[in-house]
Amino acid sequence: MSKQSSEDKPARHVAIVMDGNGRWATARGLERLKGHVKGVDRVREIVKAAPDFGIEYLTIFAFSTENWKRSAREVTGLMKMFRRYILGEAETMMRDQVRVRFIGDRAPLDKKLRSLMDELEILTAKNSQLNLTVALNYGGRDEITRAVGRMARAVKMGMLDPSEITEAKISNFLDTADIPDPDLVIRTSGEHRTSNFLPWQAAYAEYVFPETAWPDFTVSELVKMLNLYKDRDRRFGASVAK
Repeated sequence: MSKQSSEDKPARHVAIVMDGNGRWATARGLERLKGHVKGVDRVREIVKAAPDFGIEYLTIFAFSTENWKRSAREVTGLMKMFRRYILGEAETMMRDQVRVRFIGDRAPLDKKLRSLMDELEILTAKNSQLNLTVALNYGGRDEITRAVGRMARAVKMGMLDPSEITEAKISNFLDTADIPDPDLVIRTSGEHRTSNFLPWQAAYAEYVFPETAWPDFTVSELVKMLNLYKDRDRRFGASVAK
């Protein structure tokens, strides 16, 4: 796969809402979890290919704070799949020099999964080829709410003066404190919603909404999205230069 198509203006940070797994499976007469399993294969492919296109940071939306509303069978299956993924991918992440971090509220997750997440973060902390952030039990409003709570406690303890609160200071209290804002957000399966994904961080990101469901989102599809990004004129609120 040629990497020339996106080198002129690479998206340094790409964030992906991996939508359509369940519908992909249902359309084929399969149980929804089969779609999620197929989606994991796509994660592997995209993670491996990302550095070839100048992507330094890749953030994937694995499970939202709203996904607990799904059937108990699907939620249980997803949690088991997350545990298997972490156990099975650790060696690959080390070999490919991928640093893995998790964002979201870990408290509701089971102890074994939280332990595996901690271990993978520690194991890969010094890797530098790609920064992979997995949003697990993540919701943008929940993240901001937790950040405000941390800021309030810092003010109460005399560690933060309210007059010092700026956009940059708020960013430092978010789960993504040391991660640059996304340049490009991709939501697969044709749904045109942001679904509470990185609302603060993606304020000036470019969005694309391919019709392709996540299990069919190949590296070739990623290249198409990167080319669309390359053709965008990003002004960040400024007027067009004359």
